[in-house]
Amino acid sequence: MADPQTQRAALKRDPNFKWLMRGGAISVLGDQLTMIALPWLVLKLTGDTLALGLVIALMSIPRAIFILIGGALVDRYSPKRVLMLSKYANAVLLALLTLLVLNTHAAPTVALSEDLSLTIALTPQLTLNLIYALALGLGLAQAFGMPSGTSVMPLAIAPEHLQAANGVMMGMRQVSMLVGPLIAAGLLALAGNGNGAVSDARGLALAFGFDCLSFVVSAWTLSKVVLRTPVAAHAPQSVLRSVGAGLRMVWDDTPLRMCFIYWGTVSLFIGGAMQVAIPVLASELHGGSTLGIIMGAHGAGTLLGMAVAAKFGSRLRFASFGATILLIDALAGLLVAPMGAVHAVWQASLLMLSLGALAGFMQINVFTWIQRRVPPQMMGRAMSIFMFIFMGLAPLSAASTGWLLTFVSLSQMFLGGGIILIVFAACAYLFTPMRSIASTTH
Repeated sequence: MADPQTQRAALKRDPNFKWLMRGGAISVLGDQLTMIALPWLVLKLTGDTLALGLVIALMSIPRAIFILIGGALVDRYSPKRVLMLSKYANAVLLALLTLLVLNTHAAPTVALSEDLSLTIALTPQLTLNLIYALALGLGLAQAFGMPSGTSVMPLAIAPEHLQAANGVMMGMRQVSMLVGPLIAAGLLALAGNGNGAVSDARGLALAFGFDCLSFVVSAWTLSKVVLRTPVAAHAPQSVLRSVGAGLRMVWDDTPLRMCFIYWGTVSLFIGGAMQVAIPVLASELHGGSTLGIIMGAHGAGTLLGMAVAAKFGSRLRFASFGATILLIDALAGLLVAPMGAVHAVWQASLLMLSLGALAGFMQINVFTWIQRRVPPQMMGRAMSIFMFIFMGLAPLSAASTGWLLTFVSLSQMFLGGGIILIVFAACAYLFTPMRSIASTTH
């Protein structure tokens, strides 16, 4: 077996890896811009937290529901073909979103032609309805793009180089979580405030336009990739039966079942709430660049936490795997609780940096634990269920949070969320066997 340095050198010479790396880098960077720009657009257009929660739900719920169908189509057809179509769909939707923002900024009405007096008023409500429709389309496109994106790599890279390739791609994604929000903050700050209906409209349009271009460019780089392994022909199989087998596997494995139920509960009550509360906090701290700065701090913390886990992971763990999860969540609750009381960007950034470090540390440990525990032939279904927990339940929390913020203050929301997270972790430790879950199977 070749040494790691030789394998990395060979990987760098692989043309498929070069094309995937180039396309992946620009694509994930564009995604980060939209993650910042879309909630900011909704907040500046309406100032309505309920509308923000609905937009997040419309993107996330279809993605969660159809991701299982997307996985089945990837198994039946070429993942490269499915991924290519999803990229084109995303590019079209983001182009429409860019034009919508520019038109809303430019004038209150849009003439159908020079000869007709009929005009369409781009009222805030009409614009919001169009945003709802585009958010739904983006969620559906991602439902097919995510499973196909994870399936292309094994077919394009030699098996002995997969571990190194996946490591590089994961590191690149985490770097984008740091760089992308900072670029979004710069676009909003440099473009300035628009004079039309939406503040920071030019910066928002630049962010959406860059993401649109990123999908076009990454589709071109994907076309250069030549699959080394032919896609095997699969006989038609019931998607529901395949999903049912995965659910039974998770349910029959007691530690896996306990962790998935716990993560699902936390996601339902806390995960989606933070998706809404953080942009609202940035809005109250003033300035379109604030959201990008604090999310960039979270990305930096995540990268730091992953680096620490990769280097010192097992040596830093002084308790069982299950107890470590609960301890990390309790610490996260202590950091979330005071978030609504901050009055400066640096205070919010420091808290988000710390939360990101905890999340990054546990992300490496959780994925490693699942990969060691689940049989290889069930890995895809197990991971799809794991992703469904966060993509399906968190949006419900996001939608309800937007409604709840019409009755309670933001500081009460953060304080309550932190207390709930601490209580959940304490109850799981005291009243369930989760604290005794080991990091390895025997």
